Amino acid sequence: MMIIATFENSTFIELAISAIEQEGISKENIFAAPLDKRNNPKQLIDTIHRADGVSLFDTAAILGTCGMLLGAIYGYILTWGPIIWGIIGSLSGIIIGLAIKFILFKTGKLGNQKITSEIVLMIRCERKRLESIENILWDNMALGVTKVQK
Repeated sequence: MMIIATFENSTFIELAISAIEQEGISKENIFAAPLDKRNNPKQLIDTIHRADGVSLFDTAAILGTCGMLLGAIYGYILTWGPIIWGIIGSLSGIIIGLAIKFILFKTGKLGNQKITSEIVLMIRCERKRLESIENILWDNMALGVTKVQK
């Protein structure tokens, strides 16, 4: 059996390796490899072929709709009428929404994931030790664990 786990770069991976060695797994059956991190920054606008899950236009659409609705409602009272005030409210909401998302993106608060896999740990073991090694990995803050059968 092969057990594969991912960890953040911390002392927990050292503790996990030590505990696994104490379980009787030799060093030849343990392999740890660090992962390279992405250097290029995320793009601001998604395309149809590549999307990272962070949308620039969702807040702009919501605030634009709210602004248009409020502009049309209060436009009956104001002098230019509901259509003009609906357009003004819609454009104002879109601009405010785009500004909010752009500021959040540039300050790094949007699209940054706090938990990242930095090290992959692979362990070859017998089936009878599978559960104890898996418990050791989970107890030492593994981000993910999988078992691969030969």
